Amino acid sequence: MQYFQAVQKGKQRANKSQMKMFEAAGFGMLTLTTKKIDGKFHPVGEEDLAAVIESHDGHVALLVDNDGFTKAQSKAVSKDEALDIFRKLVDSGISKYPGSEIQIWSETRQTIQS
Repeated sequence: MQYFQAVQKGKQRANKSQMKMFEAAGFGMLTLTTKKIDGKFHPVGEEDLAAVIESHDGHVALLVDNDGFTKAQSKAVSKDEALDIFRKLVDSGISKYPGSEIQIWSETRQTIQS
């Protein structure tokens, strides 16, 4: 898939995730729309899995795909608030991300929701 195609398809998927985050958190920011695997660009996955990480500014609830690439995030909040958003996402039917690391922007971060 060409980069432009991956961006377009990934943006559609990430926008849906952003709306789910907005419903749970009152705010949802689009993060990644593409991922690079084996030197090739792919759109982020269709699936939504919930996770929480610590950021430079606090804690952030996330929606990620099966590979741990972020699609949408809450704003930085306290750890308790991020975990509350995480629980709202899970209570809405979204599964917990089972991995211990996610990819946000160009960084790999440890998840803390366990």
